[in-house]
Amino acid sequence: MIEAIIAIFFRDSFIRPIVGDYLVVILLYCMLHSISSLSFKKAALTVLIFAYAVEFLQWINILEVLGLQKSMFTHLTLGSTFDWGDMLAYTLGITTVLVVENLVRASPEP
Repeated sequence: MIEAIIAIFFRDSFIRPIVGDYLVVILLYCMLHSISSLSFKKAALTVLIFAYAVEFLQWINILEVLGLQKSMFTHLTLGSTFDWGDMLAYTLGITTVLVVENLVRASPEP
């Protein structure tokens, strides 16, 4: 829900592009980890590679290549412009996932 609110209502230069990308990889990780039998590390790496791949597709202007540059849905889901800041946000999001997962696994059970 937070991701939808960010996508619809924020048109700034920090929350939508940075916080949104940071949160989206955490959301994707949670979804993948909850429906798969992948270890948390493999799930995190899979999401990070996926996010990097989407960013690479933006770099090669995939929406124009496919003739989808006017589609609002593809702009919201795939984005349209490559940005190194997005790569950093994805990396920080997955780093947060790994830190939290390691802390949870290291804590003694009650």
